[in-house]
Amino acid sequence: MSLSAFQSLKGKTPEERIAELGIDLPAKRQPVGNYTGAVSTAGKLVFIAGHGTFAGGQQTHKGKLGREYDVEEGKKAARVAMISALVSLKAEIGDLSRVKRVVRVLGMVNCMPDFERQPEVMDGASDVLTSIFGEAGVHARAAVGFCSLPFGMPIELEAVVELH
Repeated sequence: MSLSAFQSLKGKTPEERIAELGIDLPAKRQPVGNYTGAVSTAGKLVFIAGHGTFAGGQQTHKGKLGREYDVEEGKKAARVAMISALVSLKAEIGDLSRVKRVVRVLGMVNCMPDFERQPEVMDGASDVLTSIFGEAGVHARAAVGFCSLPFGMPIELEAVVELH
């Protein structure tokens, strides 16, 4: 995202940016195990658990990069996973304006052994964050390939967020 694009976000709340982008935050999905979607520590950091390609309770993507999906479809799946993570973040903190900065994202890509474009795929998730939070959405990131993810999801991601 260019500096001028970041500057165009100033003065807008994250919720206003979400509406402008046409992003629908679906209902929070219930965890499928003994965990929660996000946990705050000392009021300053939020650890967002692994989120995948679910919009509410509906799985949107199933398959592997390099087999069922190409990079562009993978970016779309990563976008869905990040929106799902934002739903849990908002449920944990109430107002997304409390986000001081996104610190780190771990992107796990379900892919064929010869697929090497995980960073490009995870740009779909990173683009969501910078579009909503501007400079505060720029984060450290790892994008790694896995041979399998739960429910056959092509993407699972985790994040750490710092609060004001």
